[in-house]
Amino acid sequence: MTEPATAPAAPSDVTAQAARAVRAATGAAKRYRVMAYVTGVMLLLLCVEMLLRYVVDVRQPVLDAIPIVHGWVYVVYLVTVVDLWSKMRWRFGRLATMVLGGVVPTLSFFVEKRVHDDAQAKIGAAAVALRGVA
Repeated sequence: MTEPATAPAAPSDVTAQAARAVRAATGAAKRYRVMAYVTGVMLLLLCVEMLLRYVVDVRQPVLDAIPIVHGWVYVVYLVTVVDLWSKMRWRFGRLATMVLGGVVPTLSFFVEKRVHDDAQAKIGAAAVALRGVA
């Protein structure tokens, strides 16, 4: 049995899909940006906590929560990284760099700046092309 041929998508359907993709990428970039800053701050707090605990020998119960919170924030950060990376269709090296941004102190701030600029340029170019079609 042969399956019936499907008709090609109408130009308005393709334009609507492209507009949804631009909105989705914009949202992913915003979520990534927020989580990059939060992860960077939590990583710096974790470094301070480790210095206080192991160098100064400060034992406070509030310090016990910082590694746990940082761990869960990092998990959410990884979700936003994979979301943005998949929507932008970047290479694997970019994914690895973004993942390491949440592990190396202060790196997330530098990586975020670069990723944000690249994402905005790509999203902007897609939006301009979309306006030219519509």
